[in-house]
Amino acid sequence: MYARLIFKNMKRSVKDYLIYLVTMTVCVTLFYAFLSISSNDYDPPIGAEYDFTMLSDGMKLTVCAVALLLLFLIRFVSRYMLKSRSKEFAVQAVLGMEQRAIAGMFFAETFFMGMIALVFGIVLGAFGSQFITAMVMDSYGKEYELVWTLFPDTVLWTVGFFALSFGVVGFTSAHTLQKSKTIELFSAEKRNEADVRTGRFMPVIIGMYAVIMIWALISGIRKVYFYYDPRLIFPAKLVFLGIAFVPGMMLLGNGIFLFRKRLQKAVVYSMICSIIHIVTVACVPKMQQNFVFFGGAGALNEFMMFLLADLIFLVCALMYLAGSMITVWKEHFPHCKYAGTNLFFFGQILSKLRTTTKTMTLICLTLVLSIVLFISSIVLSEWALGYLDIRSLYDIQISSRYNDTTDESQIKETGYENVTDFLEENEIETTHDCLFSLYLPERNTFHDRVKWEFPVTAMALSDYNAVREMVGFPEIRLDDGGFTMQWQTVATEEEREAFVMEHREVQTDAGTLKLAENAVYQDAIGETVYNSYTNVIYIFPDAVCDRLLSVGQNRYIQTKETVTFEQAKKLEALFTELYPEEPISGEGMNYYIRLKTLQVNSTIASNFLMKAMMIYGAIVLMVICLTILSLQQLLDAAHYKYRFGVLLKLGVERKEIRRLILKQLGVWFGIPIGTALMISAVFLIYFIGTVAAQIDAYIGSAELIRQIGVTVGVLLALLFCYFGVTWILFQKNIE
Repeated sequence: MYARLIFKNMKRSVKDYLIYLVTMTVCVTLFYAFLSISSNDYDPPIGAEYDFTMLSDGMKLTVCAVALLLLFLIRFVSRYMLKSRSKEFAVQAVLGMEQRAIAGMFFAETFFMGMIALVFGIVLGAFGSQFITAMVMDSYGKEYELVWTLFPDTVLWTVGFFALSFGVVGFTSAHTLQKSKTIELFSAEKRNEADVRTGRFMPVIIGMYAVIMIWALISGIRKVYFYYDPRLIFPAKLVFLGIAFVPGMMLLGNGIFLFRKRLQKAVVYSMICSIIHIVTVACVPKMQQNFVFFGGAGALNEFMMFLLADLIFLVCALMYLAGSMITVWKEHFPHCKYAGTNLFFFGQILSKLRTTTKTMTLICLTLVLSIVLFISSIVLSEWALGYLDIRSLYDIQISSRYNDTTDESQIKETGYENVTDFLEENEIETTHDCLFSLYLPERNTFHDRVKWEFPVTAMALSDYNAVREMVGFPEIRLDDGGFTMQWQTVATEEEREAFVMEHREVQTDAGTLKLAENAVYQDAIGETVYNSYTNVIYIFPDAVCDRLLSVGQNRYIQTKETVTFEQAKKLEALFTELYPEEPISGEGMNYYIRLKTLQVNSTIASNFLMKAMMIYGAIVLMVICLTILSLQQLLDAAHYKYRFGVLLKLGVERKEIRRLILKQLGVWFGIPIGTALMISAVFLIYFIGTVAAQIDAYIGSAELIRQIGVTVGVLLALLFCYFGVTWILFQKNIE
């Protein structure tokens, strides 16, 4: 009898479980697809030059960690089902059924529904894993054909994780149901959150925001004291004024309003100040690029934290004031208020908005995090891959640094003969092998070791042309007494122009050199040719370099065949044994070996893990938010059934009721999603502004825009799917 009753209830409540089934199926599919590449049976044909262990081991930890967020979703859906069917459970208790039996039936229903989603999710995940594999193969530069496979250990991990999650959450909900009183079950579906106007939500938020603004005020005053210059242009002066003046005005105004117990006015005033502060802080990256007046990345990170605090407070304030803003707009436009069914529409919105502020705020902030994760994953991933192309130009890179030397006698000339012996012993043929030195233009700068003020080193013209030939660039020529410059790709145009203007001539121990007609080259030739904390190197004639102090020896090697992973590990160990990165005595030369095989392995694995974690986490957060929004409206649909029925009896056509439902859902989805899009756009503009030079050097604006466009398309498709399903189910519930 209980079994028949359970299946009958499941069949009758299938529309209530539909969103849950779809959501959990998507989550199981993603879990299995991402986890499949960590299977013991997974063996992609990536070649002997790659090692897949780091990626597979890291993926298992990453996927399971992110999947813990699903426990919150499963718990929320279980509470939703308990609340929506509480009256049904109360009636069963009144009819004489034991609450223990009722709780057991509810547990069986939710667990069985979860198992249905688990089965469908694993089947779809088997197909989805092929697309994840295609992404992996593309990362390693290999081709792949889609083939359907099922990994037993991944299936066991998936079944174990979700079965345990369903069991724990289901048992907790059943225990709550068993301990609930019958009278509480009758009224459970009518309970709402407390009215935010009478709670402590907003006072706590204002207090926390005030603490951050005190920090911002102190920081702004320090920035003005140390960096302000009256010669700055007017927009730069406004930035200085804003970072110091706006937090002080916000704190002063808040104190006055709160002392007079005008909480809502304090929120409005603080929101206006936060918007001004957001605009001011958002201008900092651009001003930093043009003037470099805030002291580097640490200051930018500090301003990013202030911007994040401003945006979080703005979200809380908008959600808190949403009902009041709608009320003011309604009262100021009476012709709109009384048009058609708008009076009913405003009543529907306002009656619920004041009691869902906390939930809407949390949803909005979670959506912001999801969007930021999506876009940031693109920027960081493409940045890492673009940077990899720059720093792994050669199969073997050997370099040295004189940073820990205290005397010129500690600089030793070497040709790294042990590397040559290793290549011969392992029959590794080379196509290019270039050994060259780096020189100080003036010997008296040897002891200049202040960070960001290291001297620019020089390179002989013949060595420079040899290195250019290795990477496919044509050779260059210099007249006697002339020199040119080679710049890193990350250097900005403003930085190059300012340096060139100040260094038309260079004093050397061999005489004065004048800048050649072709003054700047920015072709990628690797990173290790540049001195510490510099983005440029001089190119001098060979005769000049023969009279300069050599402070480092580099060796670049291109091999005929790719060095295998095992060979690369052995060569790295052999080299570091004789040439340690840190001198044993604490003073002496630093030596480094970088093998393309190892660099590509570590970068691709870590980059794919980071991208997978951020995308998977973003999708999970997005699905959680959309599911909560959908379930909230479907729960309210049962309450609104009588209200819409009254409208129908009053003569309102069904077409108008459907339009009213669409408009109501548009508001409930639109407020948090629209606010999240606006807030995340501001944060991403600031973030992209701070790494604009890296984007230009390693990604390219066109490629970034294309990737962001694809991501936005996926998010919109996901949104429209949830919104469409919610609209259809809402109509069926009230009909």
